[in-house]
Amino acid sequence: MLKRINWKAIFKGFAWLSCLAGMVVLMSFIDAKKQSVKCAKIEILIPGADNFIEIEEIDAILKQNEGDLIGRNLEGINLHKIEKSIAANPYIGFVKVYADMNGTVFVEVKQRQPVLRILNAGGQDYYVDSDGLKMPISPNFTANVLVATGNILEGFNGRVDTLMTSAAKDLYKTAVFVKRDTLWDAQIEQLHVNDKLDIEMVPRVGNQRIILGNAKDIETKMSNLLAFYKQAMPKVGWNAYRSINLKYINQIVCEKRDSLTIKKLEKPSVPDSIVQQQQVINAQVQSAIQDEIRKATQAAATETKKEEKTASASAKTENKKTENTTDKNKASKSTENKESVKKEKETKTEQKQAATKEKTATKDKTVKTNR
Repeated sequence: MLKRINWKAIFKGFAWLSCLAGMVVLMSFIDAKKQSVKCAKIEILIPGADNFIEIEEIDAILKQNEGDLIGRNLEGINLHKIEKSIAANPYIGFVKVYADMNGTVFVEVKQRQPVLRILNAGGQDYYVDSDGLKMPISPNFTANVLVATGNILEGFNGRVDTLMTSAAKDLYKTAVFVKRDTLWDAQIEQLHVNDKLDIEMVPRVGNQRIILGNAKDIETKMSNLLAFYKQAMPKVGWNAYRSINLKYINQIVCEKRDSLTIKKLEKPSVPDSIVQQQQVINAQVQSAIQDEIRKATQAAATETKKEEKTASASAKTENKKTENTTDKNKASKSTENKESVKKEKETKTEQKQAATKEKTATKDKTVKTNR
C-alpha cells in the first residue's frame, strides 16, 4: 500500500507550500517595516544629455500631487499614483518609482528622444520622437535634430499623439534613416516638402536641392547618391548641379546650372535658435563630410585593387595549370614516341632474325641436294 503512494509529488507540494508560507511571512515583515520606516530622501534620476525636463520640475510634480514626502511613512505614499502623475508630462517616455527599506524614494525618468522638428504650413512647431509620436517644443531646451518645413499639413493639438498623414510619416522615416548614418547625419541639415509634396533634402556641402520624393526605398536612393558623390562630384565640383533627383530607383536625374549664374540657393526659413545652432556646427561638419566621402572613396578604390589582385592571382593560377597540363601532354607524347621507336626496333630485329633463319635453312637444303 505504501509503495503506491507518490512520495515525490507529496514532497514537491510540501516544498511549494513552505515557499508560499515563507513569502507571506516575509511580506508581513515588510509591511510592518513600512509602517515604521519614514521617507528620508528622494533620489531623482534623469539620464541622457537632453534636458527637456529638470529635476526641479519633477520635484514640483511630486509636491503638487503628494505634498512633501520627507518625513512621511512609506506605507502612506502611493508610488503608483506618483508614477502616473509624472508620466503625464509630454517630455517623459518612461518613469519608475520605488522605495527601499532605508527610507529612500527613487524616481527614474527616461525622456523622449526627438529625431525631427516640424514647422507645418499652419505655423505650428513641434517635435517627433524616436517612436514616431508628436511632442511639444520645450522652453528649456532645443534639440539638435533635422528640421522639416514647407507644405506639411500634419497638425498638432499640444498633446502626445501619433502621426496621421503619409507625408509626415515619410518625413519621420527619412529623419530616422539620416540619424542612423554618420555621413548623412552630418551632410543633411534640413528637409523641405515642396508644392508637389516631394521631400527635398538641403545639404551642408553642395549648393543644390536633393529631391528624395518619399521615404520608399530610401536605402537604395541614398546608396545611389553616395555613389554619385564618389564618381561625379570630384570631377564636376559641388556646385555644378541645381538639383539631384533620387525619385527614380535605378537612376539619378541631375539638372545642371549655368556656370555664369551660380548663386546661393535660399534655404527655407527656420527659427533663430535653430539657425544659431547650425552656424556653430556647419564648419566642423563640412570638413567631417569631406573626410567621410574621401574615406569612402579610398575604401572603394582599395576594394577594387583587391578584386583586381584576386583576378590576377586566379589568372596566374589558371596559366600555371595550363602550363602543367601542357608539360604533362608533352611528356606523355615523348613517352609514347619512345615506346613506338622501341617497338619499331624490336620489329626490325625480329624481321632480321627471321630472314637469317630462312637463309640458314636454304643453305642446308642446298648442301643436302649436292650430296
